[in-house]
Amino acid sequence: MGREKNSCAKVSQWPENERPRERLLRHGAEGLSDSQLLAILLRTGSSENGVMELAISFLDTYKNLRNIGGASVADLSSIKDVGTANIAQIKAAFELGKRLMAESSNGTPVFSSSSAVHSYFAPRFKNVKKEHFLCLLLDAKNRLIRDVKISEGTLTNSLIHPREAFREAIRESAATVIFVHNHPSGDPTPSRDDIVVTERLKQVGEVIGIAALDHIIIGDGSYVSLKENGIL
Repeated sequence: MGREKNSCAKVSQWPENERPRERLLRHGAEGLSDSQLLAILLRTGSSENGVMELAISFLDTYKNLRNIGGASVADLSSIKDVGTANIAQIKAAFELGKRLMAESSNGTPVFSSSSAVHSYFAPRFKNVKKEHFLCLLLDAKNRLIRDVKISEGTLTNSLIHPREAFREAIRESAATVIFVHNHPSGDPTPSRDDIVVTERLKQVGEVIGIAALDHIIIGDGSYVSLKENGIL
């Protein structure tokens, strides 16, 4: 990764027309490099390194923006001179980007990937002590019509009845559905009951003509897609 000009100096010491924030305001964000955009997010460097040097450290360590976005708070803390405020700013910016990608042009969430579902619903399950089983009703373009809570409590084959799971999907003329539930333990590994329920719901969906696209289990900072694991 090449070094930006003047990266070790304070940005305030740069010629005004080279400062990332001023360039963005004058010419738009499109012309800025990844490191310049990160520098704007970080705002300040440390007593030893300027903000551009700090931004470049992120890219040198993680190689690309996708890896930065996927890094944990603990991982980001390992970078020299990175403080908690820097990490919070980076995590918030990447989360906003995920949520933007999950929205259609009119603000309706679009769930075309398991990661989009996780990004949208993980905050809802933060610190929730019981399992909640949701059915996401989607239109033909994977846009969310609405989500419906099917059950609350430990997931078992007897607790989730297909009639209840698909009732609102039929009423709303949903094209497809995605099932989502949380594991309060923080470990999203599917249980045997999770797998049995998923297989049963898949079969019922095929019979009534409303395909179950996925069943996503959300844990603490991670998730499992049963479709991606070959169960759906």
